[in-house]
Amino acid sequence: MKVTAVIINLLYFLALAPFLEGVMRKLTARIQSRQGPPLYQPYLDLLKLLGKENLNAAGHPVFRLAPLLAFASILSAIALLPLAGQSSFLAHSSDLMTLIYFLTLSGFSILIGALASGNPFAGVGASREMMTIIMLEPVLAMTLILGVVRAGSLNLLTATAGVSSARGLSYFLMMAVYLVALQAFVSRQPFDIPEAEVEILEGPYIEYSGPNYALFRYTLNLKRMFYSWLFVVGFLGFWLPGSPVLNLVVQTVLILVLFVLISVVGATHPRFRMDQALRFYAALVLLSLVAVGLGVRGW
Repeated sequence: MKVTAVIINLLYFLALAPFLEGVMRKLTARIQSRQGPPLYQPYLDLLKLLGKENLNAAGHPVFRLAPLLAFASILSAIALLPLAGQSSFLAHSSDLMTLIYFLTLSGFSILIGALASGNPFAGVGASREMMTIIMLEPVLAMTLILGVVRAGSLNLLTATAGVSSARGLSYFLMMAVYLVALQAFVSRQPFDIPEAEVEILEGPYIEYSGPNYALFRYTLNLKRMFYSWLFVVGFLGFWLPGSPVLNLVVQTVLILVLFVLISVVGATHPRFRMDQALRFYAALVLLSLVAVGLGVRGW
């Protein structure tokens, strides 16, 4: 039964993540007075890419392995997550540090794949991605650490629930910081700087095609859903019902609401320059540190 729960967790993310990408595309098009693609278009795009040929212009083994490593890493992180308020059977051999490791490894895989391609646009995209990871990962870490401070445990279930266990000043400050950072976590405007289609032509992914590119796109969809899931479970977990089925339904609705918000912000804001984004990230890191400090003092 415990193994089945992990499989259901993986299938839930794998099935829903492309649909949420379709929601963002459709809403963005509507805001810009366009018809937009159907909601199932991301599924068709992935299937089409899987049927195409893999090109390896770089001829480097790292270039071929990077998409597999990125996809496997995000799936490993998802497998650790508590499903509908139920702890995973993997929880006894993993904790929040394991989760952060897998998320960082997924981002690192994109970097090494871009650098191995030898394309200058991919190199620029990789450098931007690296700076984004360095500046944003502390915000994610501080969010989880606040849960650890509150719960007194590194266990995934108790720590995520610990974020909202005491809704004081630290809770509201961290929730505001994470909600603002969410737009950058999911790589949507104004923070889609590493890809920047009109500037560096998809940056880290420019040399990828076929199934390898499909894996990267799927990885990005899964990460977007993961960061939204973390906000729902971490900050709004006290609203979720005790029944696993109802819990999952409410989670899905709240995640969908977050994607609507992400789409509206992305469609109405121009892209930041890298220096503007770095100053913005630095402010978020500072505020997240303040939130953890307030949490340590019980505020």
